[in-house]
Amino acid sequence: MIANAELTLAFAWEVLNTVLDPEVPVLSICDLGMVRDVQMQGERGLDVVLTPTYSGCPATEMIASQATNALATAGFNPINLITSHAPAWSSDWISDEGRDKLRKYGIAPPGPALHGQDIVLRYMPQGRQALSTLECPRCGSMQTERLSAFGSTACKALWRCLSCQEPFEHFKPF
Repeated sequence: MIANAELTLAFAWEVLNTVLDPEVPVLSICDLGMVRDVQMQGERGLDVVLTPTYSGCPATEMIASQATNALATAGFNPINLITSHAPAWSSDWISDEGRDKLRKYGIAPPGPALHGQDIVLRYMPQGRQALSTLECPRCGSMQTERLSAFGSTACKALWRCLSCQEPFEHFKPF
C-alpha cells in the first residue's frame, strides 16, 4: 500500500507540472527540470526546491509566484519555496517530453551541454557557412543556418531552414 505522504508528494509534482514557463508556454517547470526536489516536512509543510534556468532570468519571480499559487490552490499549506543556484541549471535537465514539446512548438531543442569540455572555436571567412547539425523542427531538414546568436530571449538563437525557408528558434545548450 502507498503511504499518504507519497500520494501527497505525487500530487504536488502533478500540480507543479501544470505551472508553465512564461517564455515557452508549452513547457512546464517540471519539463524544464527547474523543480529539483519536493518534500513533505510534517507540520512545516511542503518544501519545493527550484533552480532558475539562469540567475538573471526575468521570469524567476513570476515562476516562483505561480508555483506557490498553484500549490496553495491545490490545498498545500504552508509552502516553503527554496531557490537553489547550485548546481547551476543545465539544458541537459530538460526532459525528453519537454524536448518533444519544444520541437512540436517549432523550437529546436538543445543538444547536450558541453560542461567541462574544451570547445574549439574556428574562424569562418565571411560568406562561408559551416555545415549545420541542427534539424529544422518544422520539416526535419538538416539544411539550416544560424541568423542570429540571440532570439526572443538570451537562451535562444534565431535560425532558418534552407529547405522550407521557415525561421525557427533554437534553445541553446548550456
